[in-house]
Amino acid sequence: MSTNTDILRPCMEDLYKDQLQALAAVDQDPRPENWQLSPSAVRDFILGRKDPVEQDGARIEITRKFFGDDALVERAVVALASDRALMLIGEPGTAKSYLSELLSAAICGNSRNTIQGSVGLTEDMIKYSWNYALLIAKGPVPEALVPSPLYIGMKQGIITRFEEITRAPLEIQDSLISVLSDKILSIPELSEQPFLAAKRGFNVIATANTRDQGVNEMSSALKRRFNFETVQPLSSIKQEMQVIINECSKLCGDLAPQLIKEDVVELLATVFSDLRKGKSVEGGSFDRPSSVMSTAEAVQVYYQTAMDAHYYNHDELRMATLVQNIKAAITKDKPSDLKLFKNYVKVVSRSRDSELFQDFSQQVNRC
Repeated sequence: MSTNTDILRPCMEDLYKDQLQALAAVDQDPRPENWQLSPSAVRDFILGRKDPVEQDGARIEITRKFFGDDALVERAVVALASDRALMLIGEPGTAKSYLSELLSAAICGNSRNTIQGSVGLTEDMIKYSWNYALLIAKGPVPEALVPSPLYIGMKQGIITRFEEITRAPLEIQDSLISVLSDKILSIPELSEQPFLAAKRGFNVIATANTRDQGVNEMSSALKRRFNFETVQPLSSIKQEMQVIINECSKLCGDLAPQLIKEDVVELLATVFSDLRKGKSVEGGSFDRPSSVMSTAEAVQVYYQTAMDAHYYNHDELRMATLVQNIKAAITKDKPSDLKLFKNYVKVVSRSRDSELFQDFSQQVNRC
């Protein structure tokens, strides 16, 4: 059997198994039917808990996993408890998918029941398809039916996640309307059981990027079936630093934990925050690059820099590598944005005279 260390990216219910079990053991609050935790415990799992949970003589820390608007998380949990589908929208890299995984893991213990939106998505990928060998041999019988994530969610009473819903064609999106309204999936091929009624606990969490608006804009009828919540980019540099440290510690901490250097993380988080807003912490203004300077992108920049240090430079972080990785993140959509990056450094270097930033500035000027 594989362990978490064998898997490249464990699912949330495996990664935080101890925390989920500890919360379930002490959770005395009312739970919606078929939920594994109460809404208050789901909130604690995602936002963290001040006091550790005592279980079998051990103290289990319930860590904060989502950094952002706490009230948004509470509203999302309430929406799901009321059988209302949830739509998380926002800029790329704002942890919409991550939040939907955490919600699914806490509510039903399954964050992998997922539909991935794309231009090639078909209706049978959402609802159900058929094992054609059995279909020919036995006809349309239940055992010949191949369930989709939506079918599984309805049958088991669990969450179905729909990633990048606006990437799917409009007519495919609208196949959800009757399911979300009536909580029934029609299966006309099965004469004896022509529909599947959703078990309590079933719901849908969808995500969409604001940059995809206009690609396959959702119909107003489908929008009315969702509670919309906008996940904003992190506004606090300290929060962004914490996310970078937490995620990079998971990714490379076992290899070389000394590579997580707080002063370099602060520099990176500040640069990304400034470029995302087009305004420095000191008040200077400049043009923003066209690339999405998301926290998720910052995590990847630091991780790549740390891996370069580990494998090529005897665990020594190099500013030149960090700058090259930031440059790659900025110019991937528009190479000419390198000029904007250099102009930003020119603007902020007047008010930042630390040795670390001066090293950073010199490396940027060499790009």
